[in-house]
Amino acid sequence: MSSAASVVRRALLYVPGSSQRMLAKARELTVDCVAYDLEDSVTMNKKAEARANLQHLLAHPKASGTKKCAVRINAVGSGLEEDDLAAVCTAPNLDTIIIPKVNSASDLHWAADFLTHNRPRPPSHTSTPPSQPIKILALIESARALSNLTSICQATPLLSGLIFAAEDFALDLSLTRTPSLMEFLYARSAIVTAARAYNLPSAIDLVCTSLRGPDGQRTMEEECLGGKGLGFNGKQCIHPDQVAVAQKAFAPHEKEIEWAVRVVVANDKAEGRGRGAWTLDGKMIDAPVVGKAKGILTRAGVCGVDVVGMRQKWRDQKPE
Repeated sequence: MSSAASVVRRALLYVPGSSQRMLAKARELTVDCVAYDLEDSVTMNKKAEARANLQHLLAHPKASGTKKCAVRINAVGSGLEEDDLAAVCTAPNLDTIIIPKVNSASDLHWAADFLTHNRPRPPSHTSTPPSQPIKILALIESARALSNLTSICQATPLLSGLIFAAEDFALDLSLTRTPSLMEFLYARSAIVTAARAYNLPSAIDLVCTSLRGPDGQRTMEEECLGGKGLGFNGKQCIHPDQVAVAQKAFAPHEKEIEWAVRVVVANDKAEGRGRGAWTLDGKMIDAPVVGKAKGILTRAGVCGVDVVGMRQKWRDQKPE
């Protein structure tokens, strides 16, 4: 719980690396993770230009509203992946590489080895601290990938999360996407379960293809809450208008935070009296419930909530 709670990628916004206009627009947004794209949104004749754009952009400090910068490279085996990684892996402001179409652990082995051998290191005789390792997110897009989740999740310590690519998965299995998303229930549950089992911080849900207007916003919110209910803690976004919806939905809501604060404050008093189980609002509270409450508060703090102030408000809460 602690790992998943302390790393926040509520919204992962794809931005085409070949579009100077969209790259500039992304710097104006407040977003947990911007994913500069070299894959699907960039045509073959624009790949080199997109790499050059990202080299220039990532040499500059992150925008004030951007928490994490990621780059989605082309798939391992595409013939483009090495040039993609070589172009960006030395960038000082790159946090994450997104590997698409991960079918087996070997795809991640290759990426991790490349990053390990090509990421700059300070000379051994200096006191300069080493740069933070670039993390990896793996896109799960096929039946084969789903069947290999165990080995994928154990492939490298650099792996920081799984992303579900619904459209490619539907293509692989000849599925038709429906508004209920029930055809993806098994795959989505398997991905979230694997991410939790191997303590990966991020489990990022499918893209919402409804974009604009009240109906699009409503669909986006429904999908976010549905994904959160399954255990996802973030969502892929393909339009800036989707970002705020995702970041609100995947942050702990006010009542949830209030409950968590009351549990933690009362538990401190219960422990002082030697009580391992007690009640709050007529419901039993024990160690697993307290652990959940602490995880909610950790995530709330990372999302910018004044948890200290909330604890002060409920400082007199007692176990029943």
